[in-house]
Amino acid sequence: MSKILVVDDEADIVDLVCMHLHREGYETVTAGNGFEVVPAAVKNEPDLIVLDLMLPGIDGIQVHRRLRADSRTRHIPVIMLTAKSQMHDRIAGLESGADDYLTKPFSPRELMLRIGAVLRRAKKVTTLSEERIGPFRLDRKNMALTIDGELVDLTITELKLITVLMENADQVYSRAELLNLVWGYADDTQSRTLDTHVKRLREKLGRYGAHIGTVRGQGYFFQSQAPADMTPVS
Repeated sequence: MSKILVVDDEADIVDLVCMHLHREGYETVTAGNGFEVVPAAVKNEPDLIVLDLMLPGIDGIQVHRRLRADSRTRHIPVIMLTAKSQMHDRIAGLESGADDYLTKPFSPRELMLRIGAVLRRAKKVTTLSEERIGPFRLDRKNMALTIDGELVDLTITELKLITVLMENADQVYSRAELLNLVWGYADDTQSRTLDTHVKRLREKLGRYGAHIGTVRGQGYFFQSQAPADMTPVS
């Protein structure tokens, strides 16, 4: 039974989400403000966090940054909920490393589907074996990517994205294919989600980010050979 930490200061929303999670067979724990989240996550070790963006104390973006900065909680996938539907708010949530994002009012059924998809991604990442390409070593069992022996701090979704790309290196994946394989849906309106995660992944890979190639109008691929324009080590 997977355990979900539900974080929202609106009791009605918490009750609604928990009711549907219980119907789906999940165990739940809750938090009502930003300061409670990290301690609750450390204590309860949830498999996923549903995190409202607008929280008293500290907001969801800051909470998420604290989760990612703590070695005890950085691996926990996060789905953000917010009443804000503007694109810049959505991008801010994704750029902070959220695994998915849903705006209020939302369909409880859609939230359940997204929770299931994120949990499946996390489970798949942890049950597969190791893969090596050049300096890249992908340890799926322990959810870790190292480059030249140095650990790269990735979220579950970022790890799943590079896993998919590395599994068939040099193969171009369309946006729809990546959205389906990584997020579990292929809605073109979510393309910004993909672009944001690719941008963050490249940034975290540093000079090795050049291995994530773009084919304009088609999609993305992992370049197995060192790109010609990759900045050499001084």
